[in-house]
Amino acid sequence: MARPAAHLTIGQLAERSGVATSALRFYESRGLIASERTAGNQRRYPQAALRRVAFVRSAQRVGLTLDEIVAALATLPEGRAPTKGDWSRLSRSWRPRIEEQIERLERLRDKLDSCIGCGCLSLRTCALNNPGDEAAARGPGAVYLEPGSGPAS
Repeated sequence: MARPAAHLTIGQLAERSGVATSALRFYESRGLIASERTAGNQRRYPQAALRRVAFVRSAQRVGLTLDEIVAALATLPEGRAPTKGDWSRLSRSWRPRIEEQIERLERLRDKLDSCIGCGCLSLRTCALNNPGDEAAARGPGAVYLEPGSGPAS
């Protein structure tokens, strides 16, 4: 069996991680991953970059911003891939965010057939729940889907 290369080209990293090379360059510009340059000025990524990219993708799926991901990875020694313990520690802090996302989706699911948040799917209901577009004072978006915010809650 062939031994994996100590360093990966950007194409190899893209293929193995499932992330476009443009995204990898962007991740590198944000300090999420790092490469070394060859004598010919080509990028070479350490094997640890695969796990760091997987970490970034997982954190994005949770809903973290790139700034939050940068901050999380900054708690690790320079360039090191997250370990199981690192992942456990960092992901524990994301649990409240995931629970909030689940609650929002459940509210949306439960109200989807009657209201999109302000009643605009039904002029009859909208006239009762949002006469004169009173919801506009609460700001943009589906304000009645947020906790404790009006007749649709």
